[in-house]
Amino acid sequence: MYLKPIATAIVALSLLGCMSTPTIDQDYRDKVESPAQWQSQTEIKPVQDNWLAQLDDEQVLSLVNLALSNNYQLRQQKQDIEIAKQQLIVAGSNLWPSLDLSLDSSRRKNGTTEVIANSHGLTANIRYELDLWGKLSDNERQANLDLLAKKASYEQAKQNLVAQVVTTWFAVIEANKQLSLRNERLVIAGQNLEIIEAGYRQGLNNALDVYLTRNEHNSEKARVAQQQTTQIQQIRKLERLVGEYPAGLLSVTADLPLLTTSIPLGLPSELISRKPSLVASWYQLLASDAGLAYAHKQRFPSLSLSGSLGTSSDDLGDLLSANTLGWSLISSLSAPIFNAGRLSANEEKAKLQLAKQELVYLDTLQQAFEVVENSVTAEVSLQSRYNNTLTAAENAKLAETLSFEQYQKGLISYTTVLDAQKRSFDAQSSLITIKNQLIANRINLHLALGGDFAPSQSRDSIND
Repeated sequence: MYLKPIATAIVALSLLGCMSTPTIDQDYRDKVESPAQWQSQTEIKPVQDNWLAQLDDEQVLSLVNLALSNNYQLRQQKQDIEIAKQQLIVAGSNLWPSLDLSLDSSRRKNGTTEVIANSHGLTANIRYELDLWGKLSDNERQANLDLLAKKASYEQAKQNLVAQVVTTWFAVIEANKQLSLRNERLVIAGQNLEIIEAGYRQGLNNALDVYLTRNEHNSEKARVAQQQTTQIQQIRKLERLVGEYPAGLLSVTADLPLLTTSIPLGLPSELISRKPSLVASWYQLLASDAGLAYAHKQRFPSLSLSGSLGTSSDDLGDLLSANTLGWSLISSLSAPIFNAGRLSANEEKAKLQLAKQELVYLDTLQQAFEVVENSVTAEVSLQSRYNNTLTAAENAKLAETLSFEQYQKGLISYTTVLDAQKRSFDAQSSLITIKNQLIANRINLHLALGGDFAPSQSRDSIND
């Protein structure tokens, strides 16, 4: 009568043992196609770390440290790591025996004899599932890879936060510069108004010039108020990033540097292991692979050992007596036979998840290459724009001065003066904007290359 179950188990073992699980090759990442060098690269030099120190400003370094300590979103991701650590402990615990201790007490009355009987039992139960196929190990491996992915994502989040803080800090400086320029423009508009009104009272100017000047003066007041709003919004954004109340009270007095030197780009293939977001995506791919292996091996038989050591007595005081001890040892072999396709569907779902994660990884990689190439192209364009705008601003300033002189001599109309002043202001404002765009693009390039912002940052920290 015992032959049939044994035969069934043997058949199940034979069939399932022949099934294989497709896995991601460990060298897969090294086989991913990447260009030999960047399109605009003429000389290959390693990417420089600690780019933040190049700013050489105590305020921005202090703000970065404050953000790394206080930023709420970064602290949330730190908690994700702690959660993943606990999940790894949960997965790893399945590889160890479990031990439970139970104490049962009951009191019964016999309805016929009216006798009341007491019963007490103390039992220690131990259970251990043998990891015959490596199923439990795959589950632990998946949890470990999830943890590594969380750590890599956290490193990327830190780099993103530092880039945000520095970029916003420079945005505040730009807003300060633009506000100062607007105030200068307002002063000039006020001086013009005084001159035009004085000339009108002397019969030298017509009423139209007065109205145009007044309109320009009032418009400049409105633009100053708008720029003040922009300035305080940028300050509040910076305060928010560093985890402080957005009161708009932070004072920034630094200047916008003009970047003229290029940065080493390294090799495109190095980006795969340098950039934390790509490392995180790679770990997520491996975790999906481990998830597929676990789902596949769920269809294998499982062998469990269980034992119990217990004692029972009518008297609670005799419960720990050696005379009442008893023990049992049981082994069980179980294999799934019918589950309405649940295990098969779980495995197919894991296969699809793995295929999707592979596409996510490849897309993330291509996007990383694209960001670097675009940043290099943008820097070349911005440098050209800055040089041309600088020349335009110099010419516009000369034209502004000359136009007002010619107006006072009656050679041109006042609308020509207003047009010359507007061109001069626009060129100076564009210079400030482009200079900050150069800085922001440079920061994005450092970020795209996976460049560390401090010497303490290390690739090995991801694998701790």
